[in-house]
Amino acid sequence: MAGNFPEIWLGRVIDNLKKGDVAPWLEGIAEIGVNPITINEGTITEKQKIYVPTTDFDVDVLINNTTYPIDVQVYDDGTIEITLDKYQTKVTTLSDDDTMGASYDKIDTVTNSHTRSINGDKYDKALHSIAPASHTADTPVLQTSGADDGTGRLRLTYNDLVEARRAFPYKGARLVLSNDHWNDLLLDRDRFGNLLVDYKMGQPAPVIAGFKIYKFEDGTHPLYDNTGAKKAFGAVAAAGDTEASVMFAESGIAKKTGITKQYFLKAENNPRTQANELNYRHYFIATPYQAKKIGAIR
Repeated sequence: MAGNFPEIWLGRVIDNLKKGDVAPWLEGIAEIGVNPITINEGTITEKQKIYVPTTDFDVDVLINNTTYPIDVQVYDDGTIEITLDKYQTKVTTLSDDDTMGASYDKIDTVTNSHTRSINGDKYDKALHSIAPASHTADTPVLQTSGADDGTGRLRLTYNDLVEARRAFPYKGARLVLSNDHWNDLLLDRDRFGNLLVDYKMGQPAPVIAGFKIYKFEDGTHPLYDNTGAKKAFGAVAAAGDTEASVMFAESGIAKKTGITKQYFLKAENNPRTQANELNYRHYFIATPYQAKKIGAIR
């Protein structure tokens, strides 16, 4: 095995995790400008924390966040402590042949399942965190008004987008459409269907009714029940639940990417299986600054 395996492979994995084509709706959102601190490094209780001025966040919103819950502690010196979410992949076994060489093609073949899993989970959770818990004047959760699609769900219409924009008059408004809502708009080809059909990842987002429109490819949208309350992250859909489209203002969201760690066990040190073993640990969080400039359409 090449002696520089850990350094070269880890660097490539970090680069792949940063690629924006997994969640273009988060591109351009500012990273929280503080360095993470690692607690209990190298143990199963390892955590990454950041310390942020209380002037930057509404602390009560973070404490009551329905997604994580975020581990937050308020300090007397005007800062809050936020624990980043930890994402760990399962261990995969590799033959000696798999670990020889350091070309990007070789690295990506072995590690793509890890990077896909981490990015999928962390962006699913990010979208759920951004979506409001329920309808308020500052966090509108609106109901669609179109025709029944045959399942009891009302289709999203252009008028719904206009009403959403009226309730959400922020600069830099983004709307991440659920698959059902995206397909609803595709039916209106005369108005803007072709705009969505021709949309390509990596291109500027189409603008409809004042929203920059995004689609979360292969992602999971938050569920809302028939009362308009957001369900817990990972909840199984029940009768009456709908996947929501999520809207937010670019200035209302923050994110922080922590460290990525690679764990590798050589086959020569693994008499039990006589195989190389590999997995990754990655830290990330995305959250609204406060319970404002976020909304949903269900």
